[in-house]
Amino acid sequence: MFRKFINLIGLGLILSLILTGCQNAVSVKDSDTLNIVATTTMLADLAEVIGQEHVAVNGLMGPGIDPHLYQASAGDVTRMQEADIVVYNGLHLEGKMGEIFESLTDRGSTVICIEDGIQEEDLLSWAEDTSVHDPHIWFDVSLWKDAAQIVADKLSEADPGHEKDYAENLKSYLIELDDLDAYMKNRVSELPKEQRILITAHDAFSYFGRAYGFEVRGLQGISTDAEAGTGDVSNLASFITEKKIKAIFVESSVPPKTIEALQAAVKANGFDVAIGGQLYSDSLGSEDSDANTYILTVKSNIDTIVDALK
Repeated sequence: MFRKFINLIGLGLILSLILTGCQNAVSVKDSDTLNIVATTTMLADLAEVIGQEHVAVNGLMGPGIDPHLYQASAGDVTRMQEADIVVYNGLHLEGKMGEIFESLTDRGSTVICIEDGIQEEDLLSWAEDTSVHDPHIWFDVSLWKDAAQIVADKLSEADPGHEKDYAENLKSYLIELDDLDAYMKNRVSELPKEQRILITAHDAFSYFGRAYGFEVRGLQGISTDAEAGTGDVSNLASFITEKKIKAIFVESSVPPKTIEALQAAVKANGFDVAIGGQLYSDSLGSEDSDANTYILTVKSNIDTIVDALK
């Protein structure tokens, strides 16, 4: 109870900072470089690809950070207030920051919500609540093309002097994404259909499963805010044993203990399942890794999945 009280006080202080700054809210400044703050590493990469030399992008969350659990600091709020543009995913991905985005919008800040660029019929519902949608849209490359489109459109609105550049950058990126989609499908074709079963730490890969023909199961739900229970581990262990699945996967932004517990439960059933490697779920790889862009991250994931399940 005390912890909740402290959290409420902290949120109140952050929101008060935003409201205090309302009187100073201004439209996007007329300068050569737009200062953009993006919540996740995926969105920071996207803003840089579309904006290129016309933007300076700062990400709130670094590699390996779980956006479901991220709590903005007062410093984060100040950075967003001072930014020309703030980019966030929406669909409750940044679950603890929703009121902050609403307040930024109310004060006149320029805010790009990727959710607004995705058609509702293309969204997947969370099984437990059909009114809540799965936020992990970047695992379907076709939906990431929609995300690129809304970023290009909003940058052009904010900075019409460079609209042609944003349009050209978008055109080039969409070609790269088409190539990525073809690469994904080509790699998936190496797996027999019965082997296309993906087991991960949390339910982040449903869009991937729909787009590329995988049955996907995660120990935790769409949000990592809820922990897997012993029943979840036991049921999934039985499924793995029955299907004789070769490998299960840890995630870069989720502690490996849940998958390790699942591996142990499978072993107790008399079957050995390997940990097939690390997947990037809610963030890109680090700057010094081979997965430091969206395209490289998606390629790394599909290579890890196919190589482990073959």
